[in-house]
Amino acid sequence: MRRWMPIAALALLLPMAAADQAARDPGTHFFNDTFGDFREELQTARDAGKKGILIMFEMDECPFCHYMKTRILNRPAVQDYFREHFLVFSVDIEGDIEITDFAGRETTMKDFALHQYRVRATPVFAFFDLDGGYIKRARLTGKANDHEEFMLLGRYVVEQAFRKQTFTRYKRAKR
Repeated sequence: MRRWMPIAALALLLPMAAADQAARDPGTHFFNDTFGDFREELQTARDAGKKGILIMFEMDECPFCHYMKTRILNRPAVQDYFREHFLVFSVDIEGDIEITDFAGRETTMKDFALHQYRVRATPVFAFFDLDGGYIKRARLTGKANDHEEFMLLGRYVVEQAFRKQTFTRYKRAKR
């Protein structure tokens, strides 16, 4: 009986270890690197055959941002899908870092977030088409309920379903 105890313990631990291994750092696997010139990133997205750009507006100490990064954005399937279809960037809504917006104007991250896209709570996931047009119907404020809902949001934009219906109706039809 004692000989089986370590095997039984190992059998219980293996699924937990596999789940930990499955998670990947969203900083390197979900978000793309940028020099902060979003006009240039639009051209990069077009050249790469992407459907658009996704920006996660976030801030330090945001519990819902942390939730998204540790429970949803760290999943390989989520990372692979979004990286296939979008360039994905993070913008700190309190940041003083200089960036260039989609129209080529210089601004700071916090002014870009607050004055151009009225971001007051975080996280906000905002999608932009290949011309820099804001896809308002696809905006998600707060955390997604689960990774399936977040994947549906991506498909909603990829399939351009936002042109015909709200995300709530799209979600209801797909679930």
